[in-house]
Parts: sequence; C-alpha cells; structure tokens
Amino acid sequence: MAPNTFKQWTLSDVNGLESLHISSATIPSIINDYDVLVNFHFASLNYRDILIAQGKNSFPLKKGVVPVSDGAGVVVSVGPKVTAFRAGDRVAPTFMRDHIAGPITPAAVLSSLGAVVDGTLREYGVYPEHSLVRIVDSLSLLEASSLPCAGVTAWTSLYGDRRMQPGDVVLTQGTSGVSLFALQLAVAAGATVIATTSSSEKIQLLKSLGATHVLNYSQDKNWGETAKSLTRDGAGVDIVVEVGGASSVRHSLKAVRMGGIISLVGHLDSSEPLDPPFNPIEVLASQATIRAIGVGNRQDFVALMRAIDASHIKPVIDKKVFRMDEAREAYQHMLDRKHLGKVVIDLRSSQQLTG
Repeated sequence: MAPNTFKQWTLSDVNGLESLHISSATIPSIINDYDVLVNFHFASLNYRDILIAQGKNSFPLKKGVVPVSDGAGVVVSVGPKVTAFRAGDRVAPTFMRDHIAGPITPAAVLSSLGAVVDGTLREYGVYPEHSLVRIVDSLSLLEASSLPCAGVTAWTSLYGDRRMQPGDVVLTQGTSGVSLFALQLAVAAGATVIATTSSSEKIQLLKSLGATHVLNYSQDKNWGETAKSLTRDGAGVDIVVEVGGASSVRHSLKAVRMGGIISLVGHLDSSEPLDPPFNPIEVLASQATIRAIGVGNRQDFVALMRAIDASHIKPVIDKKVFRMDEAREAYQHMLDRKHLGKVVIDLRSSQQLTG
C-alpha cells in the first residue's frame, strides 16, 4: 500500500538551483479510468533541466512544476479501464506525455514533462496509460531512468526521416547522454562511429563503447575536416549528431557528406555567442539536411527499448548516484560538467526495496 504523502521537488521560479524546493504532497486517492499511479525509484537529469531552472528554456513553463522528464518506477495501481499495465509492472514515462506517434506538434510540446506537465523528481506520479512504456527485463530501473529524453533523442537522430544503415559513418560529439546513446546505437547497427571529445581521459571510454576514431576537438581546430578525411574517399560522414553550438555546426557542415544529415539536438555550449552563426551558404554548399530533433514519440521509445534489449546495450551512468535530498547537488554536478554519462537521483526511501 502506498503512503498518504510523498516527497517531491518543485520549481518555484527560474532563478537557478535556488528555485528548487523539496516538499510533501498527497497521493491522489482516486485516479481516472485510464490513469496509472507510479512509484518512481529513480530520476535522471538532462541539460534541459538546468536550462529550465535558469530561465533559459524557450518553451512554456508551469509555475511550481515538478521538474525532470526522465525516470523509472513501478506501477502501484491502475484505473478500471487500463489494460496495458498492472500493479508491479516496471515502467518509464514518455518525454512528451501526449506524443504517441507521428511528427511533433504544438500540442505535444505542451505535454512535455518537467516543464508544463509535472515530471519525475518525486516519489509518486499519476500518468495516463498511453504515456508509459514497459521496461525490458535486461535493464535495471536505474538504467532505464536514463532513457526517456536522451535515449529517445539519440534514437530519433539516427532513425528519423532518413534511417541509419549498416555501413554508414556517424559523427558524435562529446560524452553527453545523447552522444553516448547515439554512439552505442550506431555501433550496434553496424555503423562506423567517429567521436569527438575535449578530454584525453574520455578517449578510452569512447573507444570502449565502439568508436573507431576519437578526435580531440580542443587540440584539433579543424576537427570537422579531419572527420571527413577519415571516411571512404574523403566523402564525408552520413549522419552527424550535433549537440554543440553555432561554431560546432560549422565543423559538422565540413564533416558531413554531400546530401548527408545533421541532426540538430541542442546547444550545450551556452557560453558560446550565437553571433555570427553559420552562413546559409555553407548549408547550400554541403547540400546537407539540417533537421531539428524534438526528442521523439512513444512509438520511438518502444522501438528504442526493443533495440537496447536486442543489442544488449547498457546505458552509461555516472559513478556518483545522488540521494533525493541531494537533487540540487546533482544539478550542480552536471552544471560543473563533473559527470560522465547520465546523472541519476535515487528517489527511494530507506524502507523501499531496490528495483
């Protein structure tokens, strides 16, 4: 039986990490016909969560929202018309609650967790049946908590309008959650991966995950051209998973083959000025497609789960797992870039069993 109250973090404002506050809330005693009550065991952070807390998120935000989109837990109870889940099932929520299939829409954006809809930085949450995905047996709850945003974004970056093929060359950047998932998924599908990093200490990790080449972009100021030179006949890479900033896109345009794809995921280097941006003429010269990636839908999440299970992929989790009362420290740890892989927060009380 669930307790009457539970702990959760809320975002009172957008003045940075001091806007995060922990409090108690009451578990709903009655849920709708198609709703599912989930006991979250773990939540994991994305760079987006920091931007939201800092007021740098360009999308709508509900005052007092429970932050964080990624998490995993166990079903406690279900509404009378729920057929897909039952008590005891292990589940994770879709990043955009109402984005079930098809292209992204304004309505889907307005259902994003941790911004407009209450997220996962809490012990209990109620979500509609259509927004949850069953976790495969090969993943622990801790590992599965890393998937809803970063994992699905990586999947969509590789399997969007032009699906990655065996033998493709994929360029990934850095060691963010999206980049590491993209590397692992590309290698599992038979692609060759060229990875970049600014840290010599991370080269071995990237190679251990299957990267054929690793470029240190802090030392190689022409890393885009270098990446292109490493491809067959110097034709360029087929897909770039672009997570950097404006100057990073310029290198990606030099690396990509004519007619290739640059999946634009984010702008991790928030300190980088956006002026001057890359020139449209550079895009025309490359004949590449630059596509913005809005994470993905529930259908994508289900496909990712199946691929991870079939390929025996294990998410890369930072060695430091934070307690629930250390959520601010977890945010700071990520902000300071002290992490390697996904930053996870353990939401369980000492009385709860591990999952």
